[in-house]
Amino acid sequence: MPQKHQTLGEFIIENQSSFKYTSGELSRLINSIRLAAKVVNYEVNKAGLVDILGTVGETNVQGEDQQKLDVYANEKFIQTLVNRNIVCGIASEEEDSFIAINSTDQNHQNKYVVLMDPLDGSSNIDVNVSVGTIFLFTNE
Repeated sequence: MPQKHQTLGEFIIENQSSFKYTSGELSRLINSIRLAAKVVNYEVNKAGLVDILGTVGETNVQGEDQQKLDVYANEKFIQTLVNRNIVCGIASEEEDSFIAINSTDQNHQNKYVVLMDPLDGSSNIDVNVSVGTIFLFTNE
Protein backbone atom coordinates (compact mmCIF):
# COMPACT_ATOMS: atom_id res chain seq x y z
CA MET A 1 0.00 0.00 0.00
CA PRO A 2 1.43 3.43 -0.93
CA GLN A 3 2.40 5.79 1.87
CA LYS A 4 0.13 8.73 2.56
CA HIS A 5 1.85 12.06 1.90
CA GLN A 6 1.15 14.62 4.55
CA THR A 7 1.76 18.35 4.66
CA LEU A 8 3.39 19.99 7.65
CA GLY A 9 0.09 21.70 8.47
CA GLU A 10 -1.76 18.36 8.47
CA PHE A 11 0.92 16.80 10.66
CA ILE A 12 0.67 19.60 13.21
CA ILE A 13 -3.12 19.43 13.39
CA GLU A 14 -3.19 15.63 13.71
CA ASN A 15 -0.50 15.42 16.36
CA GLN A 16 -1.25 18.45 18.50
CA SER A 17 -4.17 16.65 20.15
CA SER A 18 -1.79 13.89 21.31
CA PHE A 19 -0.40 16.28 23.91
CA LYS A 20 -3.19 17.06 26.35
CA TYR A 21 -1.37 19.99 27.98
CA THR A 22 -0.55 21.80 24.75
CA SER A 23 -1.65 25.39 24.37
CA GLY A 24 -1.10 25.60 20.62
CA GLU A 25 1.79 28.05 20.95
CA LEU A 26 4.39 25.72 19.44
CA SER A 27 2.01 24.92 16.59
CA ARG A 28 1.57 28.65 15.93
CA LEU A 29 5.33 29.11 15.92
CA ILE A 30 5.93 26.27 13.47
CA ASN A 31 3.08 27.49 11.28
CA SER A 32 4.58 30.98 11.15
CA ILE A 33 7.91 29.51 10.02
CA ARG A 34 6.04 27.42 7.45
CA LEU A 35 4.20 30.49 6.12
CA ALA A 36 7.38 32.57 5.82
CA ALA A 37 9.13 29.66 4.06
CA LYS A 38 6.32 29.44 1.50
CA VAL A 39 6.47 33.17 0.78
CA VAL A 40 10.27 33.06 0.39
CA ASN A 41 10.04 29.93 -1.79
CA TYR A 42 7.72 31.78 -4.15
CA GLU A 43 10.27 34.60 -4.56
CA VAL A 44 13.20 32.21 -4.95
CA ASN A 45 11.40 30.36 -7.74
CA LYS A 46 11.02 33.54 -9.77
CA ALA A 47 14.34 35.17 -8.76
CA GLY A 48 16.01 35.02 -12.17
CA LEU A 49 12.92 36.39 -13.91
CA VAL A 50 12.47 39.53 -11.81
CA ASP A 51 16.11 40.50 -11.20
CA ILE A 52 16.33 39.87 -7.46
CA LEU A 53 19.58 37.93 -7.69
CA GLY A 54 22.92 39.36 -6.62
CA THR A 55 24.34 41.23 -3.67
CA VAL A 56 23.09 44.33 -1.89
CA GLY A 57 26.59 45.56 -1.03
CA GLU A 58 26.44 44.69 2.68
CA THR A 59 27.89 41.81 4.69
CA ASN A 60 26.19 39.73 7.37
CA VAL A 61 27.53 38.82 10.82
CA GLN A 62 29.44 35.91 9.29
CA GLY A 63 31.27 38.26 6.92
CA GLU A 64 29.43 36.93 3.87
CA ASP A 65 28.07 39.20 1.13
CA GLN A 66 24.36 39.71 1.68
CA GLN A 67 22.25 38.68 -1.27
CA LYS A 68 19.04 40.49 -2.23
CA LEU A 69 17.13 37.32 -1.42
CA ASP A 70 18.82 37.13 2.02
CA VAL A 71 17.43 40.53 2.91
CA TYR A 72 13.99 39.67 1.55
CA ALA A 73 13.85 36.34 3.40
CA ASN A 74 15.04 37.93 6.63
CA GLU A 75 12.32 40.60 6.44
CA LYS A 76 9.60 38.04 5.72
CA PHE A 77 10.62 35.67 8.52
CA ILE A 78 10.87 38.49 11.07
CA GLN A 79 7.55 39.99 9.98
CA THR A 80 5.78 36.63 10.14
CA LEU A 81 7.24 35.69 13.54
CA VAL A 82 6.46 39.08 15.09
CA ASN A 83 2.89 39.11 13.72
CA ARG A 84 2.08 35.78 15.40
CA ASN A 85 2.75 37.36 18.81
CA ILE A 86 4.59 34.28 20.11
CA VAL A 87 8.31 35.09 20.09
CA CYS A 88 10.13 37.31 22.56
CA GLY A 89 13.31 37.45 20.51
CA ILE A 90 14.92 36.66 17.18
CA ALA A 91 18.58 36.22 16.27
CA SER A 92 19.24 36.11 12.54
CA GLU A 93 22.42 35.63 10.56
CA GLU A 94 21.34 38.71 8.61
CA GLU A 95 21.10 40.99 11.67
CA ASP A 96 23.96 42.57 13.59
CA SER A 97 22.19 42.25 16.92
CA PHE A 98 19.47 40.34 18.74
CA ILE A 99 15.91 41.53 18.12
CA ALA A 100 13.92 41.77 21.36
CA ILE A 101 10.16 41.70 20.91
CA ASN A 102 7.69 42.94 23.48
CA SER A 103 4.29 41.30 23.61
CA THR A 104 1.40 43.45 22.43
CA ASP A 105 -0.99 41.37 24.55
CA GLN A 106 -0.72 42.33 28.22
CA ASN A 107 -2.41 39.05 29.26
CA HIS A 108 0.06 36.85 27.38
CA GLN A 109 3.82 36.43 27.71
CA ASN A 110 5.74 35.63 24.52
CA LYS A 111 8.20 32.90 25.44
CA TYR A 112 10.02 31.58 22.38
CA VAL A 113 13.36 32.72 20.98
CA VAL A 114 14.12 31.86 17.35
CA LEU A 115 17.65 31.60 15.97
CA MET A 116 17.77 31.44 12.18
CA ASP A 117 19.47 31.69 8.86
CA PRO A 118 16.43 32.62 6.77
CA LEU A 119 17.94 31.63 3.42
CA ASP A 120 21.01 29.43 3.67
CA GLY A 121 22.89 28.98 0.40
CA SER A 122 21.44 32.06 -1.29
CA SER A 123 24.72 32.94 -3.01
CA ASN A 124 24.34 29.76 -5.08
CA ILE A 125 20.81 30.35 -6.36
CA ASP A 126 22.01 31.60 -9.73
CA VAL A 127 23.73 28.24 -10.36
CA ASN A 128 20.65 26.23 -9.34
CA VAL A 129 21.99 24.83 -6.04
CA SER A 130 19.60 23.95 -3.22
CA VAL A 131 18.79 26.54 -0.59
CA GLY A 132 16.98 26.21 2.69
CA THR A 133 16.11 27.74 6.03
CA ILE A 134 17.90 26.83 9.21
CA PHE A 135 16.13 27.55 12.47
CA LEU A 136 16.24 26.62 16.11
CA PHE A 137 13.79 27.72 18.72
CA THR A 138 13.68 27.46 22.45
CA ASN A 139 11.42 28.66 25.21
CA GLU A 140 12.46 30.26 28.46
